Amino acid sequence: MKGIKVGNKISKYPIIQGGMGVGVSMHSLAGNVSKEGGIGIISTADIGYKEEDFFKNPMQANIRAIGKEIVKAREIAGNDKILGVNIMVALKNYSEVVKECVKQKIDLIISGAGIPKNLPEYIKNTNTKVAPIVSSLRCCKLIITHWIKKYNYAPDMIVIEGPEAGGHLGFKLEELDEDTKPKLEDITKDVVKYVREIEKEVGKEIPVISAGGIWDSNDIKKFLNLGASGVQMATRFVATNECDASQEFKQAYINAKKEDIKIIKSPVGMPGRAIYNNFIKKTENEKNKIDKCYGCIKTCNIADTPYCITRALINSVKGDIDNGLIFCGSNVSRINKIVPVHDLMKELVSEL
Repeated sequence: MKGIKVGNKISKYPIIQGGMGVGVSMHSLAGNVSKEGGIGIISTADIGYKEEDFFKNPMQANIRAIGKEIVKAREIAGNDKILGVNIMVALKNYSEVVKECVKQKIDLIISGAGIPKNLPEYIKNTNTKVAPIVSSLRCCKLIITHWIKKYNYAPDMIVIEGPEAGGHLGFKLEELDEDTKPKLEDITKDVVKYVREIEKEVGKEIPVISAGGIWDSNDIKKFLNLGASGVQMATRFVATNECDASQEFKQAYINAKKEDIKIIKSPVGMPGRAIYNNFIKKTENEKNKIDKCYGCIKTCNIADTPYCITRALINSVKGDIDNGLIFCGSNVSRINKIVPVHDLMKELVSEL
């Protein structure tokens, strides 16, 4: 069993823990996943929500919190382990967040929720590696072609997020129809074939990581056999002792039934997978009063958005489930207990 190579480091296992905001994957979860042989990912989405001045100066609080969270995660994992961050392209202060993570010498930046056209610009002459998130071969080709042409730089990794992933999805609503939606297996085959050609052209290894709906070691084995170098998993890591979310948030995952999982239209204009709770039901019929804009997402228009996504995500991660948005993956109903990260990692690699 091979791990995933990032720069001059190699993880013990071919597993990346997906970035989950707001506050779901912070230093505790990411640090412990890295410590146990995977690659832990800190979500930078409103990462400073616990800072005292967050509600007055959210952008400054977020930048300050990045350094704090990376330092704490490294203390848990150790400097020899791979640690990464997830940064949404849709952030209004995207470039500032990227620069701060690079300044903190993060090993890996995974970037999606938009096309990270200029990401290579910020990592020149550093050891930080970059991985765009793609949802199709077309998207993968677009990014790689642009990066090579403009920066003479090929991605250090490609992360494919399929239609079974949690949170915001890189598909149109009509593409997520149960009978016609694309399969992660097919996207993986296409991307792997293309990336192998690019590797020959640029003379470097580019790991392809499959994500979305991956549950156990059999799923991991399947994607490794399709040519992927590893997988990214998020939902299962919520139900761990070390996950940074509240106990109430984790319990919502345990309580969720298959019929509770819905594709919703997020206030930022993208479809997303979430637990269909009282909060979503309420906002379908009435607009939540928004008395404060946190300036987080480029595509959010306070005049017509049904609710503030920042406020909704902070509520849920803190435990106010009835007033919060709970993103999840398609397999959330299969979760029935909370376990230590150590035990989960051992289970995930048991058949590899």
